[in-house]
Amino acid sequence: MTDTGKLDLTLLIEQHQKDIWEYKMRESEWEKTKNQLEGHKKIVTELSTKIVDLNNKLQSALDINDDHQKYNGKLQTRLTEVERDNKRLAEEVASRIEHLRKAGF
Repeated sequence: MTDTGKLDLTLLIEQHQKDIWEYKMRESEWEKTKNQLEGHKKIVTELSTKIVDLNNKLQSALDINDDHQKYNGKLQTRLTEVERDNKRLAEEVASRIEHLRKAGF
């Protein structure tokens, strides 16, 4: 083999070694990016689960609030009835007292 052939072969080997190094560097970057992506995916999955859980808790709280509002409405209606009955009874008592006074008792 001539010196020129050895030189060409040496240059070719060096170029291949550089190419292999570049490929290894790219592969390393791809692996790093893949790991970051998997980490971000895990975070998104966990946050999604928490959001669903919080949404369920919020819905439950809203349902309880609706129930309380309905119950409060019923209590308000009943209170109005009791107040009206109380007023009628007070008027009836006052009327009977007045009637008894007129009758001389």
